[in-house]
Amino acid sequence: MAPLIKRVLFATDFSACADRAMGYALALAGAWKAELCVMTVLELYPGMDPEYTVNKMYLDHLRSEANRQLVSVEARAKAAGQPITTRIETGIPSQAVQTVAEGIRADLLVVGTHGRTGLDHVLIGSTAERVVRMAPCPVLAVKAGKNGATGAAATSAIKRIVVPIDLSTCSLDALEYTVQFANPLGATITILHAMEPVAYGLDFSLSHAKEWKEQRDYLEKRLSILSACLTAHGIQADHVLKPGLPADSIASYVTQQGFDLMIMGTHGRRGISHVLVGSIAGAMLRHAPCPVLTVRQFNFGADYQRIVPQGNT
Repeated sequence: MAPLIKRVLFATDFSACADRAMGYALALAGAWKAELCVMTVLELYPGMDPEYTVNKMYLDHLRSEANRQLVSVEARAKAAGQPITTRIETGIPSQAVQTVAEGIRADLLVVGTHGRTGLDHVLIGSTAERVVRMAPCPVLAVKAGKNGATGAAATSAIKRIVVPIDLSTCSLDALEYTVQFANPLGATITILHAMEPVAYGLDFSLSHAKEWKEQRDYLEKRLSILSACLTAHGIQADHVLKPGLPADSIASYVTQQGFDLMIMGTHGRRGISHVLVGSIAGAMLRHAPCPVLTVRQFNFGADYQRIVPQGNT
């Protein structure tokens, strides 16, 4: 089987969260002996003429500052013994990142996220969330660390990975990806399922309680089979079934347990579908206390032998 990660793309805006994310990019590229490309984007939106005098002055200033910052990035990579290439793009950040990721055939995209919530998130949005929905490869989103924690230190301690699943195809693919990701790190895997509460009318009865128990027993059986499949392949794994609304239940449990990394599948919904349905992955980018690696699509290869069964087990 080909290496899981051969090319890593790290997109930076030189913020505190991007600084920590770079530690993860360097460590993961080193762990997989992968190529590392570092990019930044000079933000310029459609309709703005880059040759117009004021816009040109604005871009020249941004480019000069980006070049200055990239010198520090190159020095940090050199100190870590990791060769890198750098590039400066112009345009809408999320679109530019997607274009470069496709162009270099990145296997992993690493970004920092500010984890905005509430009105701030609604008004400003999140480049990280847009990247997650559009990226052609898995995306690792990293928040700024507490007390100046660096990505390098955190990455060396990725020993406990949690994988929230809803038993959909994309969540089972994310679990399969996690198996390959965790192996070189010697990390354990916890499979987590949030069992949504059932809304009953005033006629709640013993029959409803029986249905709820049957559903819980079914889910417990499915999760047991999945964790047993991982254990059978030499991976230390367990599973947890937590009642409650998915986003709240997952964030609460992960916070209590202190996991080092969350890996989850995402449907990559956009537009009105994203607004109406929402995104558990998006909620985790904002609320999870640890870095979140999302897997929207991943090609395991025609000759790959799956460990995680698909469909009913």
